[in-house]
Amino acid sequence: MLEIIVVGIGIATILNLFLKKFNIPTIIGFIVTGTIIAYGFGLHDAKHSHELKLIAEFGVVFLMFTIGLEFSVKHLIRMKKEVFLYGGLQVVLTTIVITLIAMYGFDLTKKAAVIVGAALALSSTAIVLKLLNENGDINQEYGRRSLGILLFQDIAVIPILLMITMFSVQDVPVNILLLQTLIAALGLFAGLWFVGKYLLEPFLYEITKINSHEIFIGSILFLVLGASSIAHLIGFSYSLGAFLAGMLIAETRYKYQIEADLIPFRDLLLGVFFVTVGMQIDFAIISNYLLVILLLLVGLIILKVSMLYVILQFATVKRVALKSALSLFQLGEFGLVVFELASAKNLVAPATSQVLIVVIILSMVLTPFLLRHISSITDYLLPPPEEETLKLGHIQKDYSNHIILIGYGRLGKHVAKLLERDGVKYVAIEQNIKAVEDARKLGKPVIFGNAAQKHILEALNIHEASSVIIALGNNEKLYLVCETVQEVAPNVKTVVKVNSFQEKEMLSALGLAHIIVETEETALGMYYEALKVESTFIETT
Repeated sequence: MLEIIVVGIGIATILNLFLKKFNIPTIIGFIVTGTIIAYGFGLHDAKHSHELKLIAEFGVVFLMFTIGLEFSVKHLIRMKKEVFLYGGLQVVLTTIVITLIAMYGFDLTKKAAVIVGAALALSSTAIVLKLLNENGDINQEYGRRSLGILLFQDIAVIPILLMITMFSVQDVPVNILLLQTLIAALGLFAGLWFVGKYLLEPFLYEITKINSHEIFIGSILFLVLGASSIAHLIGFSYSLGAFLAGMLIAETRYKYQIEADLIPFRDLLLGVFFVTVGMQIDFAIISNYLLVILLLLVGLIILKVSMLYVILQFATVKRVALKSALSLFQLGEFGLVVFELASAKNLVAPATSQVLIVVIILSMVLTPFLLRHISSITDYLLPPPEEETLKLGHIQKDYSNHIILIGYGRLGKHVAKLLERDGVKYVAIEQNIKAVEDARKLGKPVIFGNAAQKHILEALNIHEASSVIIALGNNEKLYLVCETVQEVAPNVKTVVKVNSFQEKEMLSALGLAHIIVETEETALGMYYEALKVESTFIETT
């Protein structure tokens, strides 16, 4: 077993180094590692890996705990509409549709169909949030709506896990089973609530007074594993206990330190879990069902995107609804967890589980590529209406010696305030129609349009502009806009903000001279502020 673990770590490290060059998630690297180990060591028989699976299960435990840390009551109240209305509709409606298709189209049993429907309704929280943060899109409207729906999906994992536990119990009437589950759940919630309200804060306070990092981590591991074990003893999953423990700790002042300390444990053990998933992949089954896998992949993507788009188009503009739907097209890592558990409890046939696991993996592989080109895909599927793009409204068309501000997000609004304060004439271009409408209500010179289109820039008389300020957060679009501006008006001074030196080097190739690196300017500001404080201290002493 030790040799297998050592070889597995080596394979996973090398493989993920290679895959990261193509922005493929590490989850995929761990799954492929498991498959290599299984066939390389002849270990594709599941009986040998019981110990490894037991360790891997705690990866899911720590994942559920860290998700619980994000579910403070205040957080949910702030996003109640995105989480409970749109997220609830998406999960419920998608589950119902897929369940009916599974029952009547694929002849699955009622229990198996419900499990399949619920699992496939989920998207990948880990991958989507990571990519939205990296792209700087988490604060855009479609990013916020995607986050809210993902939060509800994470909550939905708990009843799904409970459902698997209930379905696995044989020869017990459903009403009695529901009553027993309800009593046990109330007992678990009451016990943990009492601990959280009266014991948790004093306990953690005493631990922190000792000022020992090792004891602090040990105490958190005790709380997580203790809550998980109690939940398991009364008939629930380990994950449910961990989730509830996370919710309790989310209300304390120690939440952020605990989350930072446990992330390495979570990521390591989750890696082991996905390795064990890869060990269960049977290529014989895949080869027999290859066409079915591809058809399911395409069908499920179309179904999920359509369902989300229909739900969200009543709440926002169509382009935002489409972006949100596209960002959540994939199937999630919790689907792997659900099918692994359901297969172990004989609720879903091994062949069905294999096919669906492969479909989930393929959808996750596609996710980074789609999210990094989501604006281009949205433009292709739902082009900005020409009449809106060219409708300048109250914006003057005879601008000269003005500033063109591209991007009216957080940074763009700050720049606009400075321009207004100093009486500088400007016009802003923004592609978020809601932001444009809000700005117009306040009388701001903001138009709706795609700054990567030449005729938009020419309509704003870019050749007579004193300068162009580009304040975009989307890296992919940033390069495209800079390229268009340089092509249309190469002699106009262009100032652009980037997040890193790598982006600066990329844009420097276009001939741009005025590039502001966010990290560099922040560091300089902090440095000079620190020197100012130090010099003030010296003068007063």
